[in-house]
Amino acid sequence: MTFKRKLLLAVLPFAFSLSMPASALDIKFAEIHPAGYPTVVAEQNMGKKLEQASNGEITFKMFPGGVLGSEKEVIEQAQIGAVQMTRVSLGIVGPVVPDVNVFNMPFVFRDHEHMRKVIDGEIGQEILDKITNSEFNLVALAWMDGGSRSLYTKKPVRSLADLKGMKIRVQGNPLFIDMMNAMGGNGIAMDTGEIFSALQTGVIDGAENNPPTLLEHNHYQSAKYFTLTNHLILPEPVVMSKTTWNKLTPEQQVLVKKLAREAQMEERVLWDAKSAASEEKLKAAGVEFIAVDTKPFYDATAPVREKYGAQYADLMKRIDAVQ
Repeated sequence: MTFKRKLLLAVLPFAFSLSMPASALDIKFAEIHPAGYPTVVAEQNMGKKLEQASNGEITFKMFPGGVLGSEKEVIEQAQIGAVQMTRVSLGIVGPVVPDVNVFNMPFVFRDHEHMRKVIDGEIGQEILDKITNSEFNLVALAWMDGGSRSLYTKKPVRSLADLKGMKIRVQGNPLFIDMMNAMGGNGIAMDTGEIFSALQTGVIDGAENNPPTLLEHNHYQSAKYFTLTNHLILPEPVVMSKTTWNKLTPEQQVLVKKLAREAQMEERVLWDAKSAASEEKLKAAGVEFIAVDTKPFYDATAPVREKYGAQYADLMKRIDAVQ
């Protein structure tokens, strides 16, 4: 073998090592929502930007549609670093990080615009920091807009009285069960993946969520009435496993936060378009949208705000003061 050829063989592995990052960090992002959903699209775009900006030192793969498990299961995986990132409902975080319950309070936001101003400002950052600084072992990076939650049911709810005794699925948080019970329903905690069959078999009479969820998860096939109570307007944090976060360089951490914030802004544009389109599709599929006077629902949930909100009285005043 000639000297030149030996030299070439010796240089090749070195050249290969220059072209490949020494230890690429693989990020698996788990989502309960299906491909094409606003949160999924914004998060995927964030992942593409992350791969490009990190020069391949960080790789990103999205797992939509609950393929890695329910939200509760995914959170547990993220806490030990088996899943690196996810978006999670505040209902699940509430029992572990009580301070987020201020956002879980029924009718704490006047409307959708009010909620967005709150999460974009200092209060939104404070709540993210509380999640990060808790025992949850997650770093909260940004907020996704989870829409405004209303009731969808198999029989029409045109007033508070119509809800009486109805079995309504809520997220697994005592606050939401109490909220539904205060409005006269019977709150039943259940994973998202179980709702479809529970509606079909009559285990529940309805659920509460937004139009895209009603459409995408096919719940409208059983629940044909959507009552616009807007009792919850829930932002949802994008979180990273602290185990993964600690493997990032300070520069990478700054990059991840920046791109997560960009995703926060991108997702709401997608959300508004999706919500309007979902409403049209649902109406075309025979779903009746029912406008109601929300004051009786607001008044009925006052004891829930008093019970769960006492310790957040000052924060709730600050939220109310955001214009």
